[in-house]
Amino acid sequence: MDLIQSDAESQRNLSAMLEGYDCPAILVSANYEILAYNSEYRKAFGALELDQQPSCYNISHGYHVPCDQAGESCPLSAALISQRKERVLHIHQTPHGKEHVDVEMLPIFDDQRQLLFFVELLRPVPLASGIVADQQMIGASPAFLKMLEVISRVGQSDLSVVLKGESGTGKELAARAIHMTSARSDNPMVTLECAGLTDSLFESELFGHVKGAFTGAQFNKPGLIEQANGGTLFLDEVADIPMPMQVKLLRLLETGTYRSVGSAEVKISNFRLICASHKNLAEMVDQGRFRQDLFYRVNVFPIHLPSLAERRDDIPAIAKSLIHRISPEQAWQLTGSAMKRLSSWDYKGNIRELRNVLARATVLAETHVIDQNLIDKCFDIDTQISADIELDKVDLKTSELAYLQNLMTKYGNKEKAAEVAGISVRSLYRKLNQR
Repeated sequence: MDLIQSDAESQRNLSAMLEGYDCPAILVSANYEILAYNSEYRKAFGALELDQQPSCYNISHGYHVPCDQAGESCPLSAALISQRKERVLHIHQTPHGKEHVDVEMLPIFDDQRQLLFFVELLRPVPLASGIVADQQMIGASPAFLKMLEVISRVGQSDLSVVLKGESGTGKELAARAIHMTSARSDNPMVTLECAGLTDSLFESELFGHVKGAFTGAQFNKPGLIEQANGGTLFLDEVADIPMPMQVKLLRLLETGTYRSVGSAEVKISNFRLICASHKNLAEMVDQGRFRQDLFYRVNVFPIHLPSLAERRDDIPAIAKSLIHRISPEQAWQLTGSAMKRLSSWDYKGNIRELRNVLARATVLAETHVIDQNLIDKCFDIDTQISADIELDKVDLKTSELAYLQNLMTKYGNKEKAAEVAGISVRSLYRKLNQR
């Protein structure tokens, strides 16, 4: 059904037509042959030799048959049947390795409604990889792909998003992926950790203050909301925002206006809001601990981030990536038995806990090989800490403090202790100084 001559002039004309798209785009015949591509595709995936009649399934996946014959969904065959736009999330081969790509297939018809060809739009999902990679969300399990598809779709809108999930599931990385997918990606994403902030500190951090607004305010300080203008504001652990400050946040979201602490000047900020919480906000509303009107303001599009228990098949790839980040100078080898042990563990702290275990392994390892026995020792450290602090006799704050003090004793410096705990040095300072 290829109605296009594949001479040089027609290829140039087709390529020019695709330049109207602001993302990588290719023109594909009904028999899967790539006929043309735009400059965005060239920048993202490299040039193609069209005289070799490349097929989309071979270029994108290395397959010798169409995707649906190789066990994957095929948007082209789906569009052939439906006669309308189809969309799917695929893992594609790219110059950077395997990456998740949001694929949109658009059938093009003539005046008699006869199918001519397809325009395939390919939007790589920022920070997402199907293999080991630096500073990326990694995975290929059904739960991970479902989350990633939702992130890719909502990212292109300007809706407020709430990222829900257990602690350590990578909510800040997901927020960054949403921001980088959006039209605001050229502007900053500004993060505010809401946990542990008093009313006054939260207000000053978010809205800023002027000189003399309170004792110690020796200069004007712009707030994070000012820095987020045109970009994205990410409120981590939004459930911990003090009640009085929830009113001021609500007013900001409703009007887009705010005032710095100690100032009468009304300022405007245009930002996209992303929130995250491991707590159930709906239950907190029922308990009177979170404002209902604010809940409906922030909870426009909720996204569930799966725990490691929901995506155990991804643990080996995540483990390889984490251990490379922890100790990039060493070529670590995780044995099959070590991987099996890591994959069978119930991680209450999810990726943070997995990272802690691997960080311990790099410290305790005698060679570059990490086996099951060493992993078991690393898991035992948590058990010993739990026994030492008698969790059933102390509150969470005291338990956390004892854990961090134990790390400080073991490693002797805050940078390494913070790295093993999976938190920032700033957070470590704050937690160690809390009494």
